[in-house]
Amino acid sequence: MSTREPAASDRRYWLMKSEPSVFSFDDLWNAPGRTTSWEGVRNFQARNFMRDGMQVGDGVLFYHSSADVVGVAGLAEVARAAYPDPSAFDVDDPHHDPKSRPDAPTWLMVDVRAVEPFSRVVSLDTLRATPGLADMQVLRRGNRLSITPVTPEEWALVAALGRAG
Repeated sequence: MSTREPAASDRRYWLMKSEPSVFSFDDLWNAPGRTTSWEGVRNFQARNFMRDGMQVGDGVLFYHSSADVVGVAGLAEVARAAYPDPSAFDVDDPHHDPKSRPDAPTWLMVDVRAVEPFSRVVSLDTLRATPGLADMQVLRRGNRLSITPVTPEEWALVAALGRAG
């Protein structure tokens, strides 16, 4: 697992979904060091994005799902590369997976650090209406993944929308 800061050309971008009733961008902003682990992912494709793609310093669009206003609430970054998710081994945790073993973990997590809150959520409707964002995975019919890659151009457009407030 790499802990190096990626060069600008190596930096990747991601959209990570969370229900604000469970964990919001404000919760991340108020966490110690503005950092938390992104545990409980139980989808193989999302796990593979964390394992194979995410590097320290990658950009994250923090997306509120199942909310009054669904959309991007702020910017974050990957603070620690993928490592075993201990909730998979905890029989009292709702994310427990009896098939995952500490010596051969199935599930991983990354640490995420808040970078910049938006004054208002960049809504799903705004994302859909913005030229240049039509191909974002989060906008595709049937997309349910909690983690999806984002292009540098999509990242820049959403960040500009969020900063415009």
